Amino acid sequence: MVRQLDYHAIHEIFSRFREAEAEPKGELEHLNAYTLLVAVALSAQATDAGVNRATRALFQIADTPQKMLDLGEEGLIEHIKTIGLFRNKAKNVIRLSRILVDDYGGEVPSSRAALQSLPGVGRKTANVVLNMWFRMPAQAVDTHIFRLGNRSGICPGKDVDAVERAIEDHIPAEFQQHAHHWMILHGRYVCVARKPKCGVCLIRDLCLFEEKTI
Repeated sequence: MVRQLDYHAIHEIFSRFREAEAEPKGELEHLNAYTLLVAVALSAQATDAGVNRATRALFQIADTPQKMLDLGEEGLIEHIKTIGLFRNKAKNVIRLSRILVDDYGGEVPSSRAALQSLPGVGRKTANVVLNMWFRMPAQAVDTHIFRLGNRSGICPGKDVDAVERAIEDHIPAEFQQHAHHWMILHGRYVCVARKPKCGVCLIRDLCLFEEKTI
């Protein structure tokens, strides 16, 4: 049986997150909406740190769709070959760049449907761009949020879509803008997969996880 924290506990959890870090930031480096979109697309099955190492030099020369097209697929590969699945990702970045130039005047659209229609852009990537760049309360559920949401009882669900709905349904509106960032960072650095750091967790007393570590 899935256990769900009540409203007051969830409100207290996010009040603590906000007090600890009022403006949480995503860790993918970017210069504009386009470079954010590319960075998120490249981050699938890769670490943010690894993507950042690859894109620092890339974004200095290709920070718009047209510049990326001018660089070309092989030129892009030279920059991102340290990232997993780089060949397929390079194809998608070039294809989505062409669509942005041809259909959107080189601008990144602020519509989830339009973003998800781009090659290599799924719901999670679209939600990250909508949240981080367009300041929409979109929730990008990754493995960290999925784990934390189910362990703690904040937003349990059997799959990422169910967890996304649980965030929207149960986390108070005042916290929606930053909810997924607070949860990603907490899952990445405290509520880790193998040995969660429950001893230093600021929501330990509210969390429903029964196998808390010392």
